[in-house]
Amino acid sequence: MPAAAVASPLLLSLSSSSSSFLSSSSNSFLPPSSSTPASAHIAGRRKPAASILRALRAEAATLPVLSFTGDKVGEVVLDLKSAPPSTARAVVHRAIITDRQNARRGTASTLTRGEVRGGGRKPYQQKKTGKARRGSQRTPLRPGGGVVFGPKPRDWSIKINRKEKRLAISTALVSAAVAEDAFVVEEFDEAFAGGPKTRDFVAALQRWGLDPKQKAMFFSTDFADNVRLSGRNIGSLKMLTPRTLNLYDILDARKLFFTPAAVDYLNSRYGTTVFDEYEDDIDGEDDDEEEVADQEEGTTEEAA
Repeated sequence: MPAAAVASPLLLSLSSSSSSFLSSSSNSFLPPSSSTPASAHIAGRRKPAASILRALRAEAATLPVLSFTGDKVGEVVLDLKSAPPSTARAVVHRAIITDRQNARRGTASTLTRGEVRGGGRKPYQQKKTGKARRGSQRTPLRPGGGVVFGPKPRDWSIKINRKEKRLAISTALVSAAVAEDAFVVEEFDEAFAGGPKTRDFVAALQRWGLDPKQKAMFFSTDFADNVRLSGRNIGSLKMLTPRTLNLYDILDARKLFFTPAAVDYLNSRYGTTVFDEYEDDIDGEDDDEEEVADQEEGTTEEAA
């Protein structure tokens, strides 16, 4: 199935959310271009990247913390970087298309008429038969013949910047948190200390306000063996760790819930301090390029 066919319903369902991040219909994730004077020609390469990063903003959402019995015991803050509303839809769309297309194996292969076995002898003479002339039994016009313009093994992978992919994941998480489709549950490893029990896990989902028939994503830094065995038989539940966290499962789930340790991991991985060092580096590069431009201008004036 083509990647665009899978991603389109996901993005349509995401855009129907009450979040304001993915409500824009813009198809470009770059800021509007402005006229650049000739004197700043050298420093013009780095400035768009810096402006994109400065447009990023931190979006904090308060998530309720539920106990294993379903009672609210507190609140935590999910403070992540998110793309501005004008570019959020394009960033998430590009990331999901990249993930789905890179998952294609590209092993489909067909045989042309030169690769099909047989067909070396002319089936019958050219004339005097009343039939159409035919030079081989393996022509694409006959069953068992070759395939015209059929698929061949190829590499479908496309590239996406690491920071752009990370921004798409954090934007999707913020969108779900702002839309009140996410919450936090306390650690409940002790509840399954006696052994795995899928029935108890389903009952816990119902106490947390989740429908076992609707898709949900449970994100934790680590799962105990009994917890993992209890939840793996629930077909609508995705249990992810930092190693398996991906954008497709985030968008495909109706509800997201995390452990407190997972929230701390998300804040440290996709939080407000992630892009600060990169912004400082770009600012420094811009300053250096501006100094080079000023020196070249001074040299030109002296020559004049």
